[in-house]
Amino acid sequence: MSEENYAAPDLALVGEEHVRRYLETNGEVGHDWNGVPALLLTTRGRKSGEDRTSALIYGRLGDDYVIVASMAGAPTNPSWYLNLVATPEVTLQVGADRFVARARTAEGEERDAGWAAMVKIWPNYDVYQSRTERVIPVVVLERVS
Repeated sequence: MSEENYAAPDLALVGEEHVRRYLETNGEVGHDWNGVPALLLTTRGRKSGEDRTSALIYGRLGDDYVIVASMAGAPTNPSWYLNLVATPEVTLQVGADRFVARARTAEGEERDAGWAAMVKIWPNYDVYQSRTERVIPVVVLERVS
């Protein structure tokens, strides 16, 4: 997908508002976002030590969840990604299901498979990659409990 084919998402439900509505409704509002599935990722702040929650598009690789640290192609990785690198134990909420997971950055064939799966869900990821020189991380989230 090229920049000229970029599909701008509806941002009526984004950021803190997305998280708030998702939590209030156990995912009835917010799990389906712009025609794609979204989960809530809670990380521990690497500097503050406080919990931080983000709503993110997700896919699946087998039993695992996959997310992409794109930040729409910004030159740096998002804070949530830096947080989970520092502390890989995270909390996920998928719809009404809330559980602990362990995060890892996918590499090699696993990254390629995760990237391909996520681009099928959200083609804009290819556009985001074209906007930055960094290799956008693909994160695998494995359910712990």
